[in-house]
Amino acid sequence: MDRPSAVHVIGAGLAGSEAAHQIAAAGTPVVLHEMRPLRSTEAHKTDGFAELVCSNSFRSDDWENNAVGLLHEELRRAGSLIMAAADVHKLPAGGALAVDRDAFSAEVTARLSANPLVTIARGELEGLPPEDWKNVVVATGPLTSPSLSAALAQLTGEDSLAFFDAIAPVIHRDSIDTSISWFQSRYDKAGPAGTGADYLNCPMSKDEYEAFIDALLAGEKTTFKEWEASTPYFDGCLPVEVMAERGRETLRFGPMKPVGLDDPRTGRWPYAVVQLRQDNALATLWNMVGFQTKLKHAEQVRIFRMIPGLQNAEFARLGGLHRNTYLNSPKLLDRSLRLKAMPRLRFAGQITGVEGYIESAAIGLLAGRFAAAEATGMTCDAPPPTTALGALLNHITGGHIVSDDGERGAARSFQPMNINYGLLPDLDANPTHDKSGQRLKGPERGREKKRIMSRRAIADLMSWLGEASLAKRTA
Repeated sequence: MDRPSAVHVIGAGLAGSEAAHQIAAAGTPVVLHEMRPLRSTEAHKTDGFAELVCSNSFRSDDWENNAVGLLHEELRRAGSLIMAAADVHKLPAGGALAVDRDAFSAEVTARLSANPLVTIARGELEGLPPEDWKNVVVATGPLTSPSLSAALAQLTGEDSLAFFDAIAPVIHRDSIDTSISWFQSRYDKAGPAGTGADYLNCPMSKDEYEAFIDALLAGEKTTFKEWEASTPYFDGCLPVEVMAERGRETLRFGPMKPVGLDDPRTGRWPYAVVQLRQDNALATLWNMVGFQTKLKHAEQVRIFRMIPGLQNAEFARLGGLHRNTYLNSPKLLDRSLRLKAMPRLRFAGQITGVEGYIESAAIGLLAGRFAAAEATGMTCDAPPPTTALGALLNHITGGHIVSDDGERGAARSFQPMNINYGLLPDLDANPTHDKSGQRLKGPERGREKKRIMSRRAIADLMSWLGEASLAKRTA
């Protein structure tokens, strides 16, 4: 059998490093392109691969009770380089997986540099990859170089590439109190895909609204990094606290306007209302409409739980506002992460719309496997949606609900997301008893549900990995 042509991977962050490792592990040569140190970014300090530019924590390592830990375990079983290096250089951090960032980066760099199937090419890629590169993984991260960003924007359309990331919180549906909130669209209007009851509405009295505004104004905010500070706000995505600073009634005539919404408990419009919109196809996650924010995470939890109906809210994602570059992936990418407008380009990591170190590595692993299969004339099926890997892939390539109700900015509703149980399909029936037959009470029901979903994910992952190995052996 002829040796397959080399796959080009652009960017040696966590996603690019993982993609290169997976391609080489499949017996396919790979050229790994990294612009540092010839050109650096505002965030990077070294020329090492997989440099951790923020925290040194990969978050929880508890695979049975935490979705991040589940993703760790899936990556380990799939032969992840990033997880192997993290396990070698882990530091004491309780239930979390934290690493010595310098030793971790050096480990990844050394392993890839020593791999005979990996060629390291230092230098910046100007614009799109050359046309004779037929199989490319773009893993350039949230700080993609200006020249490549401009080329991608021109190729995909300016509205398909975000340069400033305004994120609204997302809440687990089963933590929202529907004895207070109710389903209704404004004036019962049904959009193209709606029923007229497409939003969850959380009402506020005048006193509750005034207390909420006071808390927003006094809440502790995050500050921009120096290199982000010059990026202006978009008028369509102002942080809620900035709107509140412009006048105490601003929110009540903006995202919290109560018109056309009848509180079933009173039969009248409330003084103000917070609306939540379905965020994923599974209807397990709902986002707070118009609630992008600079509040610190602990403040978000405290203040947003002041909203009637959200007093027990569990957040799948908290809000934020920072400079970022990511694709409108549900519109632009196919199920194997290829750009529909130019299928020779495949994308991985944060540029696809995932958040977090380990999520970026996970998409790098999938992109690498897809690219290696293509290079050898094979196919690689996507992992099952019941796995953390499959759930992330599903979110960025089609599981996200794109609003089409005509609201300003609604067409650009796809937002980066960390892995969480809300991205996985729900169980056919929620657990009511433990293994011994004892009835589960309160929070223990939720913990047992997570354990069952995690065990299901690992079983389905192992079947997927076995099928992939069988296909490789029989090809």
